[in-house]
Formats: sequence, structure tokens, C-alpha cells
Amino acid sequence: MAGPRAGLLVAIGIGFGLVLEGLRFGFAGPWRLIVAERDGRGLLAQFLAIALVASVAFPLLAAHGGELSPAHAPVGLGMILGAFVFGAAMQLVMGCGSGTLINAGSGNLVGLIALLGFIGGSFAGSLHLGWWTGLASLPVLSMQGVFGANGGLFATLAGLAALAALVIWRAAPGKRLPPARLWWAATLIAALALANLVVAGQPWGIVYGLGLWGAKIAQAGGADLAVSGFWANPGNAERLDASILTDVTSLTNIGLLLGAFAVMRWRSDPGAPARALTARSYALVLLAGLVLGYSARMAFGCNVGAFFSGISTGSLHGWVWLAAAFAGSTLGLKLRPLVLRPAAQLTGAPA
Repeated sequence: MAGPRAGLLVAIGIGFGLVLEGLRFGFAGPWRLIVAERDGRGLLAQFLAIALVASVAFPLLAAHGGELSPAHAPVGLGMILGAFVFGAAMQLVMGCGSGTLINAGSGNLVGLIALLGFIGGSFAGSLHLGWWTGLASLPVLSMQGVFGANGGLFATLAGLAALAALVIWRAAPGKRLPPARLWWAATLIAALALANLVVAGQPWGIVYGLGLWGAKIAQAGGADLAVSGFWANPGNAERLDASILTDVTSLTNIGLLLGAFAVMRWRSDPGAPARALTARSYALVLLAGLVLGYSARMAFGCNVGAFFSGISTGSLHGWVWLAAAFAGSTLGLKLRPLVLRPAAQLTGAPA
């Protein structure tokens, strides 16, 4: 009953899942690799995908501003803190927003636990979002607003080129240029993101849909969300009362789960099963997932909604988010061995 548009968005989401899992295109992993192994190939593929989307999205938004909306958000203290905490938490659960969905869809227990936490955290963050946005904050600024449509696109592409040059300089020899698999993945992700923009009328996102799922669960449990400023907003209240099949972000999230599951089922060599973690580590993963969802709501998005879609549609918030989240990711890498401790390390069994 949701109509053909819903079917198209689920199909786009399945495409995201197939590419992300099938071609091993990720967001959190490349951030770890450039720091830990000086491997910049995955990060360069991310910049390429963003540049491809920006090259088409900027003109589209300029020509159809009444029909298409960008992923713009204000820069503030709460947003910067949220991005920093998100960057740290995503390394603890081995995935960002899309990565958590991919891991859960692929049957990864850590990913499933983190996803449950993310849903709860994103919902909790929506209840407190008004307080965080009340802290010191700049107005919404965009590259188009500062430099104009054409100048904003040029500035965005120049910024991405500068970052790519920095990554190439930092990366070790042989770990600089992406392999063909990542070139194809970046191109496909860009095409799917543009399809999402046209069909949904807004850029690709993750966080809102997961928070909506948490809100629906809370409402089903008897919570009165009419007292929440976020969920009392007419647009959010309408989505809360309607089926999730009418929410564009939920549809692509569902498709992404299905796409990752399909790749897992079709892959002839699924690889070695993940080692069991201690009960304490599983509890910490759930806690990290809660923090991940909460901080993503504070920061107006995750690697997809804030970094990828924000920068590719001209948001200055996306650039600030990138800097804060990358700093947090570096901290998370140092904390990761303390959190994800295999059970074998404590029992003495061979790892």
C-alpha cells in the first residue's frame, strides 16, 4: 500500500547493501586503516564517491530547490561533541550507521547487538536534541550560500582533492591508489545516492530511520511522545503515526539489511566465523551502540547522513563533522583492544 516509490527506495537500499557488503566498501574501516596501517585506498574511494555525487547534486539542487532538499545542518558545540563521540564509538562497534546495518544483515552478532543499541540511542538522542541544539551554535551555512552554486561546487571538489592529496602523502607505498573493486564501488554508491536524492527528494541517510524505529517501539510500550519537542513536530508526528513503509530513510535501511543478507547467503566463502567475545565485551558493545546512536542524533547524522551526504550537497557542517569524528575515531582505535576482548583471552583457550 506504500506505492511504487516505496518499492524503488527499498530497491535502492538493496543496491547499497549489495555494493557495501559485496564490494567491501565501508566507512569506518578505511578510517582505521589510514591510521593503523597507512592504507589510504578506502578513504580515497570515499572521497571519489562524494565528488561524483557533488558534481551532479549541486546542479540538481540549484535547478530543483523546491523539490529536492540538501543535508544541511548547523554547526554547534553539541554537534561537534556528538561527532567526536560518534567517531570513537564507531571503532568500538566496528561500524558506523551503515556499517552497523551491514554487519547485522550479514549475521554478525556484534553488529546485531550494536544495531539494537543504535536504535535505542538514536531515539534517546531525539528526546534531548533540543537541549543540545540550544548550546552555542552557528546558523546553517552552506557552500552554496558562501560561494554561490558554481563556486560552492568548485570549493567542495577542491577540498576533496586537497584531502585526497594528504591521504596519498600519508599512505604507504602500494597502499595509495584504490583497486578496481573500490573504483567500481565508489561509482555505484554515487549512482545509488543520486537515485536516492531524486526518488526520496532528500539525500541518503541512516540515523532518522533508526530513531523512528526506536520511537515506534517506545510508543507501542505506552510512552507518550506528544510531550517530546522532537516527536511533537508535525512532520515527525506524522511519520510516527504512519507505517515505516512511508518513511524514506526506513525504506533504504530495510533494503540495506536485505542486500547485506543476500550477499552473505550467496557468498561461497563467508570467511572464518567471528570469535566469541566475553559477556562484558558484548555488554560494552551494546553500550557503545547506544552511544553511537545518541551521538549521531546530536551530530545531525553519521558517516552517511553528515559526512557523505552533507559534504556532497554543500553543507559546511559535513566538513566540521569529518574533522571532529576523525579525531574521535583515532581515540576509539586506542580504546578498541580494551573493549573487544575475545573470550579466549580470559579462559586461556587458543584464540
